[in-house]
Amino acid sequence: MDLSTTYLGFELPHPLIAGASPLADTVDSVKRVEDAGAAAIVMRSLFEEQITSEGLATNSSMDTHAESFAEALTYFPSPEEFVLGPHEYLEQIRTIKAAVGIPVIASLNGTTRGGWLDYAKLMEEAGADALELNVYVLATDPDEAGDTIVRRTVEMVSAIKKAVKLPVAIKLSPYYSSVSNVAKQLDDVGVDGMVLFNRFYQSDIDLENLEVVPDLKLSNSGALLLRLRWLAILSGRVQADLAVTGGPHTAIDAIKAVMCGAHAVQMVSALLKKGPQHIETVRSEMAQWLEENEYESLSQAHGSMGLLKCPNPKAFERANYMHTLQSWRPE
Repeated sequence: MDLSTTYLGFELPHPLIAGASPLADTVDSVKRVEDAGAAAIVMRSLFEEQITSEGLATNSSMDTHAESFAEALTYFPSPEEFVLGPHEYLEQIRTIKAAVGIPVIASLNGTTRGGWLDYAKLMEEAGADALELNVYVLATDPDEAGDTIVRRTVEMVSAIKKAVKLPVAIKLSPYYSSVSNVAKQLDDVGVDGMVLFNRFYQSDIDLENLEVVPDLKLSNSGALLLRLRWLAILSGRVQADLAVTGGPHTAIDAIKAVMCGAHAVQMVSALLKKGPQHIETVRSEMAQWLEENEYESLSQAHGSMGLLKCPNPKAFERANYMHTLQSWRPE
């Protein structure tokens, strides 16, 4: 069965990619991911604050953070808590590229232009095949309008696209007031890929010590539903390739994502739970399902559940919402 796809300009044998995670922290683990059949691997993110704290940020970043930035650094984890610092990250790219043959996608995480422009270039020079921008921002300032946040993100992506020749993908949040409009604006500045969606991890409260504590839980297939909706809405309406992350665990999950328009399926939680070898299981089961359902290739299924052919997507979504509310029945 032909499972081939294209993502960020790469011809891939199948859509299954190892998403940003500890799996790229060592050369040995990256080799295991490649041996397990992953079509590509995304490195763990390098954070904007790591770059800024080493004095590599531009004046525009410092101006954006203004007086609050110095205070913000006091909340920031110590350098020892990070697996890779800014300089080590570049060396890791070189080391991984020398060790494996699959595309290696570097990742930058932040909210402003800051040192990203410089580091995007350095990552390109270090040999990264593509760049994923992880935009993790929570709007807490009541005086900052949503369009200001969107404009800053679009300007940041536009600047990086002009600075490097690498394919650039952006990992989006589902919490914009209009995801479709944000996607269109990013498409207009030439972003090569959009990854749906960033997981916003929720912290818990330690009542004994009156502290906020991290509470990282791995995803399950239930998280996929939000991604499927927006893949279906955006499929065919943007030029950028679409990838899904947060929820794909099984072959059925992956096929659903592709049918809704995904060119690539990033897997993290499933691989952390079951090991990199789970990629081969999912790939094999995808091929089996497609064959049993008389598909000639994965590309035949791609986008088949998108809303592009729906004359009124808004009415369709509204109707689906009403059907869902009426569907519950007591056991």
